[in-house]
Amino acid sequence: MQSQKDIQQLKEKGISPGQLQQQLDYFKKGFPPVKLHRPATPGDGIICFDKQKSQELAEFFTQSASAKKVLKFVPASGAATRMFKDLFSWREKLKSGLLPEELFEKDPAARQFFTELKTFAFWDELSLIMHRDCVDADHMLADGHYLTLLDYILFEYGLDYAALPKGLLLFHRYRHTSRTPLEEHLVEGADHARDAAGGVHIHFTVSPEHRGKFENLVEQKAPKYEKEFGVNFNISFSVQKPSTDTVAVDPANEPFRENDGSLLFRPAGHGALIENLNDLNADLVFIKNIDNVVPDHHKAETYLFKKVLGGLLLQIQAQIFGWLNLLEKGTFDDETCSLVFDFAVRQLNLDPDSLKGNSDECKKQLFAFLNRPIRVCGMVKNQGEPGGGPFWITDPKTHRNSLQIVESSQIDLKNPAQETIFRASTHFNPVDLVCAIKDYKGQKFNLPDYVNPETGFISQKSKDGRDLKALELPGLWNGAMANWITLFVEVPLITFNPVKTVNDLLRPEHR
Repeated sequence: MQSQKDIQQLKEKGISPGQLQQQLDYFKKGFPPVKLHRPATPGDGIICFDKQKSQELAEFFTQSASAKKVLKFVPASGAATRMFKDLFSWREKLKSGLLPEELFEKDPAARQFFTELKTFAFWDELSLIMHRDCVDADHMLADGHYLTLLDYILFEYGLDYAALPKGLLLFHRYRHTSRTPLEEHLVEGADHARDAAGGVHIHFTVSPEHRGKFENLVEQKAPKYEKEFGVNFNISFSVQKPSTDTVAVDPANEPFRENDGSLLFRPAGHGALIENLNDLNADLVFIKNIDNVVPDHHKAETYLFKKVLGGLLLQIQAQIFGWLNLLEKGTFDDETCSLVFDFAVRQLNLDPDSLKGNSDECKKQLFAFLNRPIRVCGMVKNQGEPGGGPFWITDPKTHRNSLQIVESSQIDLKNPAQETIFRASTHFNPVDLVCAIKDYKGQKFNLPDYVNPETGFISQKSKDGRDLKALELPGLWNGAMANWITLFVEVPLITFNPVKTVNDLLRPEHR
């Protein structure tokens, strides 16, 4: 039963009582696991291009995209807390009296971190901050005062890196400077997201508490890169909408209440960002996570395959729009309709058994299939990374197969047949995609209409020592785009360089 206080709280967030009840129902009934049909593989759901074709698509993109509004969309709200998890662990062990030599013997990652600490991009800034407090960082490192160094890296009186988002950390060292991931995305945007007038549009989704820091960094750094690359940046920010938060429940699936009796709402994961994406106006949108960046001398392949993905999308989109214009007029015969159907099956992965009914009904179904948002997603060969991958899945209601990016948490791995399909996957999702979010008449699609709400998931959390269950919305590139036209393209592993732990910055790809 909702109290007046509950109703007011819902009103302030922009959540209707019906939406709240739907969320509570999901906790009670759960989400059905995704039914894998088979893994997407090269030649069966994953497109592979040779060097010549890749160059042709990249050139086509370069020639065609300048007349389009291209946007980079960068999810950047994630905190770097997990990135420094090991540092907190080492700190606790050292505080408890463990000698550095013993720590290094037990944990080679700790030895690597402190041995190579001076090579990190943030070392110079760390040294300056410690010097401000009359502490010599070089001496601290040479004398093994590792606790002091860790504290200056992690906490507010130092770099405060444990509390900052990844986008604001210094990742890469250059000859005379160091760059944050935000800056690397500015540099990337200057390559493949500029229009004919030199405008570069980039949108970052950030957490409310860090928005000011992002804006300040852009104000400081953007003029430098504008001058260096001859562009004009149009950089915007947004935060997850309160209306996309989801209620938490206790172990009995009753609403979790704070000490003051109010409902506890939580951010619902990156799937909530479909609303942010829906608010933007662009012809093409490149999506890539904030931490998947490399220094300039490693960027060539990234640039090439961004244009490959974009070139393929533009070519496919032109064909789709041509067929949609014909279908709208309704003046062609069954033979032409057969050609459209063949195109949709061969090029767009339409399930051949999808169309039912007479000729007119099939034409309507073809029109509906073609008139949807489009995404072209890069896929890298599976290297054992945790996370999602490309699969053919079967819709339990329609029994039709479609290409989807599926997370392991969505699969019933206790089912031997499903586990076998999952283990047979050859590729991994690096979150590298380009999207077309306007229809053949130039009108924006309403992206929430294409979400599969049955693909969320429930996780176990706690607050103030009390257990709770949290609800995450369908992921941005998973269920939130489940009903888009989807193409998968193999891209080189060098284009996938996420930073999950601080020592990842010591990998060759980040040096």
